[in-house]
Amino acid sequence: MSAAPRAAASPPRTAPAAPGRARAWATRAPLLPALIFLIAVTQLPFVATLVISLFDWNSLAPDARGFAWFDNYATVATDPDLRGSVLTTVLLTATVVLASVLLGLLLALLLDRSFRGRGIVRTLMITPFLLVPVSAALLWKHALYNPEYGLLNGASTWIAGLFGDDSPAQPEWISDTPLLAVEAALVWQWTPFMMLILLAGLQSRPAEMMEAAKLDGAGPWQTFRYLTLPHLRRYLELGILLGSIYIVQNFDAVFTITSGGLGTANLPYTIYQTFYQAHEYGLASAAGVVVVAGTIVIATFALRVVSSLFAEEVGRA
Repeated sequence: MSAAPRAAASPPRTAPAAPGRARAWATRAPLLPALIFLIAVTQLPFVATLVISLFDWNSLAPDARGFAWFDNYATVATDPDLRGSVLTTVLLTATVVLASVLLGLLLALLLDRSFRGRGIVRTLMITPFLLVPVSAALLWKHALYNPEYGLLNGASTWIAGLFGDDSPAQPEWISDTPLLAVEAALVWQWTPFMMLILLAGLQSRPAEMMEAAKLDGAGPWQTFRYLTLPHLRRYLELGILLGSIYIVQNFDAVFTITSGGLGTANLPYTIYQTFYQAHEYGLASAAGVVVVAGTIVIATFALRVVSSLFAEEVGRA
């Protein structure tokens, strides 16, 4: 009689579970070639740059190469030209990002409405962002800014002719306003990027909330101020952070339009000059490490914003 309860009390036999470590390696193994390639392409060159930045190394005098510790970083912080390029980089980045965000917000609000041909208009608006950066800079330099056959001077001559002035003054856009010329080209190119991010934010607004606001008698400005703008806060932060990451590293527009002259040399162009023209490998590497460190800081904030956006979408679902 006691055998039955004892048999019933015995735990059922189960198949042995697969080791967790082997399962983890089985899922991660297909990613190892891509991870190794990424490390070889990005991290190893950065480590080499970090090592070179600790040397006093001029390629014109290879025998005088020596270990300089952090002297190159001190030079980056105290050299007037490098400090000026840092200020130019900050001014260029802030101006382009803010102008692109404002214009992108206006375009996103317009394209969020339903009208005939909206798909074609969206495609045309995105086109500047799809151009190769050098091609976009060449387009602005020759097709728009050229004082002889550029579109801007041609349009000003045509408008002046309507008012009886047959020979208006033709401004030299690049010579007269060099930094503004570079900023305008970058704003034109990056506004579609901001527009796409903010348009995605507008289309993710809860429809019930917008309908409730209309039923409560909220006007367009009140809806935008109290509902749309708070909802777009994360998307605005994401656009500003991602735009800052890319524009801080911009080299094409400065090199193509002004060749770094007339006070437009930002930090990437100054690094190029230091490396390829002055042949100061150690100093250029130190400046490059500073740029990478600043970019990593901005990218960290961008990743946090992206993570919070995903968390909000998951919570909403």
